[in-house]
Amino acid sequence: MKLSRVLFLFFIYNLSAQQKPIETVYFDFDKYDLTEPQTKIVNKFIKSIDTAKVESIQIYGYCDDRGTDDYNFKLSHYRVNTIQNLLLSSGFSQSKIVILEGKGRVVVKADTVENLYETRLRNRRVDLIVVKRNSFLKKDYTSFKDKLKVGDKIYLENILFDMGSARLTNNSKKELDRIALTLQKQKNIQFEIRGHVCCTPQIYSDAIDRDTKERKLSWNRAKTVFYYLSSRKVSKNRMRYQGCGNKFPLKRGDSYDRRVEFLITKI
Repeated sequence: MKLSRVLFLFFIYNLSAQQKPIETVYFDFDKYDLTEPQTKIVNKFIKSIDTAKVESIQIYGYCDDRGTDDYNFKLSHYRVNTIQNLLLSSGFSQSKIVILEGKGRVVVKADTVENLYETRLRNRRVDLIVVKRNSFLKKDYTSFKDKLKVGDKIYLENILFDMGSARLTNNSKKELDRIALTLQKQKNIQFEIRGHVCCTPQIYSDAIDRDTKERKLSWNRAKTVFYYLSSRKVSKNRMRYQGCGNKFPLKRGDSYDRRVEFLITKI
C-alpha cells in the first residue's frame, strides 16, 4: 500500500522503563473522522486493554502546518473527540480520561524538511498516553511510609495538570485524598509543595495561568495542592508552597513537567 494512501496507522512503543507508553492514531489531511475499517482496528485495540490495570488516559491532538492556527486548533480538538468517543462507546470509563487537549498545528519549515509529505502525515495525529494503575506507587505517597530525611523529594507523578491550568483533575483529587490519609498518620513530617510547568519560552521562568492571566502557573499549582490538602485536614502549619517554574524538567515529556512534588523540610 502506498504511503499516499495511508489514512491511518496505529502503533505502540515503550519509551523507557520510567516513561508511559504512547499510542498514536494518524488522520488524513483535513479529516477528523475514521473509516469503518479504521474504527474496527481502534476498537480491537481498546478491547485488548485491561481496564482494571489502567489508572487514566490522556489524549492529545495535532495537525500539520497547513492552514490557520485557529482552524487547526479546532481540528485537533475534533480529532481528540473522535478518539474519546470511540473509547466511551467501547465501554471505557469517562472518569479515567483525565486530559483532552487539542494542540493545534505542528509548525515545520518546508525548506528544511527532507520529506515534507511524510512529516506532515506524522503530524496529523492523536497521541494517547496510558497510565497504568499503581505504576508510580514507589515514588509517591507511599514513600511517606519509608525512612525519610530532610531534603528528600517525593515525586507526585499521578498529580498532573492540564496545559495552562492549576485546577485539579478528578483523578488528581482522588490521589490527593489518599495522600492526605497517609499524612494524617505521619504527623511528624513537614514539607514544601513545589509546583512545576512545561513548554515555556526560554525567556520566561514561569507560565501563564489561563484562569488568572498571571505568569504564576507553577505557584498556583502548588497553592492549589496546599489548600486541597488543608481541606482534607492536613495542618497548614506542616506545609508551605513554592513555584519552581520550568527550572527542573524531568526530561520525560511535557505531561510529567506539569506536576507538583514534595520536599521534606522537617521530621
